[in-house]
Amino acid sequence: QVQLVESGGGLVQAGGSLRLSCAASGIIASFDSMGWYRQAPGKQRELVATFTKDGRTNYGDSVKGRFTISRDNAKNTNYLEMNSLKPEDTTVYYCYLVLDGIYYWGKGTLVTVSS
Repeated sequence: QVQLVESGGGLVQAGGSLRLSCAASGIIASFDSMGWYRQAPGKQRELVATFTKDGRTNYGDSVKGRFTISRDNAKNTNYLEMNSLKPEDTTVYYCYLVLDGIYYWGKGTLVTVSS
C-alpha cells in the first residue's frame, strides 16, 4: 500500500520561501505522475506542479516562475520549492501519486503566507 507524507508547511511572510517534501512509502516500481495540488476552502482543487514518469514537469499558471518541483528517486521523495510567496498562496497543499492508474493522496500540509 502506498502512503504519502507531506512536510514543510508553515507560516511565512509574503516574499518568503518554503520547501515542501512528500515522502512515498510502499512498493513503487514506477509511477504515472506525481506532484502537488492545493485546495482552499470552498474552491476547486488547483494544480500546482507535477512530474510525469518520463521526467516532464507541468506547473499551474499561478505558480509558474515561482515554484519548482524536483525529486530524489533514491529517497522516493519529491520536493516543492516555493519562492516569492504571496498571501493568495495560502491554503492546504496535497501531494499525490498516480500508480497503475490509481490516485494516492497525502493528508496535506498547510501553508500560510502573511502580508
